Amino acid sequence: MILAAIDIGSNAARLLISEVVKHDKEIELNKLNLIRIPLRLGFDVFEKGYIGFRKKKMLINTIDAFSVLMKVYEVDHYIACATSAMRDASNSKDIIKEIKLETGIKVEVISGDLEAEIIYENHIAELLDATKSYLYIDVGGGSTEVTLFHKSAVAFQKSFNIGTVRLLTNKVEDATWEDLKQTLKEIGRTYPKLVAIGSGGNINKIYSMINSKNIKSIPIEVIREFLRVLEPMSVEERMHTYLLKRDRADVIVPALRIYANTMKWANIDEIHVPKIGLADGLINHLYEQVK
Repeated sequence: MILAAIDIGSNAARLLISEVVKHDKEIELNKLNLIRIPLRLGFDVFEKGYIGFRKKKMLINTIDAFSVLMKVYEVDHYIACATSAMRDASNSKDIIKEIKLETGIKVEVISGDLEAEIIYENHIAELLDATKSYLYIDVGGGSTEVTLFHKSAVAFQKSFNIGTVRLLTNKVEDATWEDLKQTLKEIGRTYPKLVAIGSGGNINKIYSMINSKNIKSIPIEVIREFLRVLEPMSVEERMHTYLLKRDRADVIVPALRIYANTMKWANIDEIHVPKIGLADGLINHLYEQVK
């Protein structure tokens, strides 16, 4: 069985195609392809409140291309979800109707809380030490989802409207930062010796930039050092020095700021990077529905 997940985020849209492989009673979801298109819808939405004509056409063309690829891979079932930018866009309902009409793909705009739940469906809890407490931090373009695991079960989940594109467009309210700060400080007091798990393209890129396959986690000092080095640089300098694409070079600094703050406020010393995200969670979510 071939499954596909479309994740329409505030910075990029992704298509993940996976094959379900059975081994006796166990199943494995093998990644066949992952395509990422930097649509950057958040730059329209967080500035203007809606998705403009150019970005809308880019989105429809992207979903149309994803639809063709799904036919090539003979996908049996798919799920398509949109997150923070589409949640906030005043014209999202009209665009979703247009996407369905032109591409045949049905897109659902999901809440921040459901986004956090779907990310949890990566079955990350199965990989954790039941004696420890973990804070899963997923940083996107429009929002940050935090999930607390205690004794391998979800103890707390919340979505905050703090994301990389929102920060770049100066659309994060002080009250939202304060809410995140107080929430994490309370978690840190209640669950000492927390370990962070990071999700999202930016933390994955930082992990690969460290250029060491032996480390299992990134210390907060390394996060702060990357932030200290990258922040004064221009986007062009970051692109040249670290071989970053433009759509990564601008958002990586606000992402580092979010990770550094969340870890500091929750009193966390290191962050694990398993390289999974919403698209992976969507595949698991879809499999649970169709198995």
